Amino acid sequence: MRTKSLFVLIVVFSSLTLWAADTITRLNLKEGLWEMTSTHTMAGMPPIPADALAKMTPEQRARMEAAMKQSGAGVPKTDVRKHCITKEKLEKQSVFDENRKDCTRTIVSSTGSKLEMKIHCEGKDQQMSMDGAFVVEVVSSDSAKGSMHAVTSGSGRTMNMDFTFSSKYLGPACGDVK
Repeated sequence: MRTKSLFVLIVVFSSLTLWAADTITRLNLKEGLWEMTSTHTMAGMPPIPADALAKMTPEQRARMEAAMKQSGAGVPKTDVRKHCITKEKLEKQSVFDENRKDCTRTIVSSTGSKLEMKIHCEGKDQQMSMDGAFVVEVVSSDSAKGSMHAVTSGSGRTMNMDFTFSSKYLGPACGDVK
């Protein structure tokens, strides 16, 4: 579940320079290679579909819950990743839409220096959902920061996720980074 949560984080953070002519004003950031440092915390137990829970023995459930506690749920974790922001990704909006077709976004406000949006995602079986609020602020054309709070719910469980990030432009060439 941590991997899925981080995937959501990456998709959302990758949308930093997403541009939709009808709803989003392009942020004043450079295209090229970016490094993002994100800190995230998770609290609560991840929603697990009822059919998956039904297949687990009580011992398996207990082991899974113990593993979640051992993984440091609630303890801040920091990741550093590189992302390539290209003109093509911006024009096709593929940075956000390709991987998360089950999510919708509502723009709260959008300027060249700040983007605020609400995000809602439904699981395939509609037993899980995620709601989040995302903000990114341009510090300069080669620096940005932001945050996101998301709540994932389903099967009687709720998990809260909080993310903060800062990113810096590394240069125009992305090399092998996609």
